[in-house]
Amino acid sequence: MAFDAKSFLATLTELPGVYRMLGADGGVLYVGKAKNLKKRVASYFRENLPSPRIAHMVSQIAAIETTATRTEAEALLLENNLIKSLAPRYNILFRDDKSYPYIVLSHGPYPRLGFFRGNPDRKADYYGPYPSGWAVRDSIQLLQKMFRLRTCEDTVFANRSRPCLLYQIKRCSGPCVDLIAPEDYAADVQLAAMFLAGKQQEVTRRLNQAMEAASARLAFELAAIYRDQIQSLHQVQEKQFVSSNKGEDVDIVVALKEGGQLCVNLAMVRGGRHLGDRPLFPSNAGESTAADAIAAFIRQHYAVHPAPARLLVSPLPKEEEEADGAATLAAELAALAGRPVPIQEGRTLTQKAWIEMALQNARLAILARNQATAQQEQRLAALQEELQLAEPIARIECFDISHTMGEKAVASCVVYDGNRMKKSDYRRFNIRDITPGDDYAAMRQAVARRYDGVANGEGVAPDLILIDGGKGQVAAAWAALADLGLSHLNMIGVAKGEERKPGLESLIFPEADGRPPLNLPSDHPALHLIQEVRDEAHRFAITGHRAQRAKARKTSTLESLPGVGPARRKALVARFGGIAGVLAASVEQLAEVPGISRDMAEKIHSALH
Repeated sequence: MAFDAKSFLATLTELPGVYRMLGADGGVLYVGKAKNLKKRVASYFRENLPSPRIAHMVSQIAAIETTATRTEAEALLLENNLIKSLAPRYNILFRDDKSYPYIVLSHGPYPRLGFFRGNPDRKADYYGPYPSGWAVRDSIQLLQKMFRLRTCEDTVFANRSRPCLLYQIKRCSGPCVDLIAPEDYAADVQLAAMFLAGKQQEVTRRLNQAMEAASARLAFELAAIYRDQIQSLHQVQEKQFVSSNKGEDVDIVVALKEGGQLCVNLAMVRGGRHLGDRPLFPSNAGESTAADAIAAFIRQHYAVHPAPARLLVSPLPKEEEEADGAATLAAELAALAGRPVPIQEGRTLTQKAWIEMALQNARLAILARNQATAQQEQRLAALQEELQLAEPIARIECFDISHTMGEKAVASCVVYDGNRMKKSDYRRFNIRDITPGDDYAAMRQAVARRYDGVANGEGVAPDLILIDGGKGQVAAAWAALADLGLSHLNMIGVAKGEERKPGLESLIFPEADGRPPLNLPSDHPALHLIQEVRDEAHRFAITGHRAQRAKARKTSTLESLPGVGPARRKALVARFGGIAGVLAASVEQLAEVPGISRDMAEKIHSALH
C-alpha cells in the first residue's frame, strides 16, 4: 500500500526531533533532524522536490518513525548516532571515527607536556584537536625547544636521580632533580599555554620584558636563555607556509566533486598555525552535490568533535527549504558548542589562501584515489587472466598460520574487497585440539571454521582463496572445502621461493585442478597484488599469535591449579617466594601454609609434578 502522507502528517508534533524514513522491507532509507518535525517532514511531500535523488527516495517510503527531543542540539546528536549505527542508503556517511590527537598539559607542581588521543577530561588542559599525530609531535618538539617543559611520564619523573639527555640538549629544564624553581617552571608553562592558545605576540612581549629585566640586574646567562626563546619563537613563525597573525582557531572545510569522486577535505588552523589537512570520501554520496557533503560533514563531525572559533567553507551551503544552509548549520553548531560558530566563505587574503590550498589538496586526493583504484583494477584483471578464471575477481581471502614451536597457534583470514583491504571482515582463529606444530591440521581447521557458515547459506563466499603455503597446506585447505561442499571455490597456494626471496613465489593449484605450479615474473602486477594480500595475512597472524603468547607468559602456573584462588596463591608466594619455591616444596611443607589442607597440598603437588 502507498504511504498515506496526509494522515501521517496530521499526527506529527511541531517539537524538534529526528525522523527515520523506512522502505517496504523495513530498512532505513534516510535519517534526518528537524527544528519542527511537522514542517520538516511535510517538505518532502510537496510537488516540486529539489532533486531527483530526493524524489526517488520519497517514492520508496513505506513508513516514517519519529523521535521528539527537547532541543535542536539533542536532535542533532541523535541524528548523528543513528546515521553512524544504521548507515541509511540516502544519507551521506563519513566514517571518520578515529579520535583526533591533542597536546596535553597535566596539572601539578611540574606539569607534563605530552601527546594525547582519546576523550579529554578535567584532569589536564588539552589543546587541539590536531589533524594528525605528526602535527602534534612537531608542535611538542617546538614547545620543548622554546619552553623546555618535561615530556617524561610521572613514574619516570618521580624516580630520576640525575637529568636525562633532553636536559643535556636543552630540551628540558630538569625539574626532576630541582634544576629549576617551581615558580620559574610555572612561568614557562604559562607561556607555553599562551602560545598554544594562539597568543604568540603576548608571549614575545613577555619574553622581551623578562630579557630586559634580567639584563638590567646583570643576569646575563638568564637573559641569554630568554633571547634564545625569542629567536626560536620567531623561527617558528617564519617557518609557517600560511599563517595568521591573529592566532585564531579555524577549520577549513571544502568539498570537491571531480573524476567521479566526492571529497571533503578538512584543514585545521590552531593558534594561527596551519597544521595540515585530512581528505575524506563519504559513503552513499550518489548524486549529492558538494554543498550537500559540506552540510552532512558539519553535522556529523562536530557532533562528536569540538568546534573551533569559526569555519571557512567552500562551497557555502545556501539557505533552502532543505534546511542545509549556512545560517541553519551555524545555529546548530552554536547549540552544540554553547557559543556562536560563524560559517563563512574566505574573505581575507589569508583565508582565501587557506581555502585554495584545501581545494588543491582535495583535488590531489581525488587524483591519487582514482590512480590507486585504476592500479588495483589492473592487478585484478591481470590475476584473472593468469589464473584463467571465467569471472572477474572482486573479493580475495587469504589464510596464514603463526606459532612458535607449535605453541599458541593462530590462523588469520584477511580480506581484499572493493580494491582495498577490508579490515572489518578480518578474522582470527585460535587453533585448538591438534598436534602442536601441525600446520596442515591448523590450516584445515581454520578454513573449515571460516566457511562453515558459507556452506549453510550464511556470509559471503570469496572469488579467490589464497593459502600461504605449499602443496601440503593447499591440500589441507581444499579437503576442508570439499567436506563442506565448497570445492568449486577458486583456490591457490603461495609457496615461498628459493631462500624465501620476494618475487620468486610459486602459485600452487589444488591437485584436483591438475595444473602445474605457476611462476610469475617478479614485476608482474598480479604477483604484486598476491604479495600485498599475503603479507597482510602474515602480519595479522603474527600480531594475534604474539598477543596470545604474551597472555600465556603473563599467566602464572599457580593460576591454573584447581582450587587455588587469589588468597591461596598469595599465601603460597608469601611462604615460598614464588613458583620456583612452590615447585621445590614437599607435600608436608605445602600443608603448613595457612589455608592449605593436607588433601589440597597433595593435589597441588601432583598438579605441579
